[in-house]
Amino acid sequence: MSGLLGKKLGMTNVFDDKGNSISVTVIEAGPCPVTAIKTKDRDGYEALQLGYGQKPERVVTKALKGHYAKAGVKPSEVLCEFDGFDIASYKLGDVINVDKVFAVGDKVSVTGTSKGKGFQGVVKRHHFGGGLVTHGQSDRLRAPGSVGSSSYPSRSFKGLRMAGRMGGKRSTMKNLKVVRLIPDSNLILVEGSIPGPTNGYVQIWK
Repeated sequence: MSGLLGKKLGMTNVFDDKGNSISVTVIEAGPCPVTAIKTKDRDGYEALQLGYGQKPERVVTKALKGHYAKAGVKPSEVLCEFDGFDIASYKLGDVINVDKVFAVGDKVSVTGTSKGKGFQGVVKRHHFGGGLVTHGQSDRLRAPGSVGSSSYPSRSFKGLRMAGRMGGKRSTMKNLKVVRLIPDSNLILVEGSIPGPTNGYVQIWK
């Protein structure tokens, strides 16, 4: 799939041609320089490695400095490979902007790292209903209830939904409609929400 790297800027509302209000997420997609070109002869598959953002050179390893120098670009904050491009049309150092990949009405999938919520209970983490608030209940309102059996098997099975760390994982929202493009600012507006916090890096797949 072809796509771009970007950064989530936040959410807002826009109006369509019929005057309906649509909730959209604003993403800065690109500009993404081509940092490597994968070919079948050398790598066994075809893809473009794209970068996004700028990383200070003082924190870049010597190996990566040589990698970026070969492409003639500055160090990128994130890298990702996309295999939907015609690699014959690109060379190292080319910059791909949002209007070269996406168009209004396209369906895209956005991948990012969800917000970390820390250690949470079962009501928040798994949407448990909780216990009764009457009949003498005092301190079990948000408890998970029974998690095991009695004499047999006398243990809790693996995989039970319990309290634990929530969020902070790779997550993908699929089939989001591209509502608007602003090529001058490399902005793409997609319908609905996407994973991650504001200024979080995302991958937009066509």
